[in-house]
Amino acid sequence: MEEFERFLSVNLPKVESFHPHYNTAMVQMLNAGGKRFRPALILGVVRAFNPLLLDAANHAALAMEMLHTYSLIHDDLPAMDDADLRRGAPTLHTCYDEVTAILVGDALNTKAFEVLSEAPFSDRIRVRLINILAKNGGSDGMVLGQAIDCHFEHTRLNLEEVKFLHTNKTAKLIAASLQMGAVIVGEKALEQPLYDFGIDLGLLFQIQDDILDVTQSDEEAGKTTNNDEAKNSFVTLLGLDGATAEADKLADKLAAELESMDERLQRELSPMLLSYIYRHREG
Repeated sequence: MEEFERFLSVNLPKVESFHPHYNTAMVQMLNAGGKRFRPALILGVVRAFNPLLLDAANHAALAMEMLHTYSLIHDDLPAMDDADLRRGAPTLHTCYDEVTAILVGDALNTKAFEVLSEAPFSDRIRVRLINILAKNGGSDGMVLGQAIDCHFEHTRLNLEEVKFLHTNKTAKLIAASLQMGAVIVGEKALEQPLYDFGIDLGLLFQIQDDILDVTQSDEEAGKTTNNDEAKNSFVTLLGLDGATAEADKLADKLAAELESMDERLQRELSPMLLSYIYRHREG
């Protein structure tokens, strides 16, 4: 991921303007770091099958990171989670104001598609990538999940409804990352299996986040924690022990599926994914 970090640093968005902090605010959360989990998935699939396409794939990875970062900025707004900390840094609306945070999120959202539209792929591949990112990050994916999350904040959902919520809010962008990697390297037969694997991986990721929300401090997590009491998290629904059991079951399923993948995918994805799959067991 060092190469991706270099690519990101030289391709940070910047515009000519007399606004006193627009450019600074637009790159602040991108520069704050984060796990870069979704870009790593795209690049891992590409590295497994055609490392010569990695330079081009960095554009898709950057687009994904921009869209994901926009979603975090908006998720932290007072109208949603009203969080003060993200990626170990103050959230944008606390650094500046709510208007700045909203508009920076809007800017990164649209910039993601500008980056993809100018990526060095064929027109066919560009259109496929744009479609996948839009479908999974938009009205039929992440935005839908966020809408359900906010609307039912004080209404208890059942387990299947909670899974539907987080499949859309969290899992679909993770699944899309794996699928986009397959599209870039032309492995059409792997698109659906990787997407399905990514949905389960995303659900596990969310269960783990819910567990960490009640077991870690703000400093340990790098973001505001113990902030989900009124939300439909897996912990509020199942309790800590129940959520941990659900995470264990899903983690074992994913580890087994990973072992059955193409050897090239195993070589590239296993070192990263196994640490994520079992991260709720740390400590």
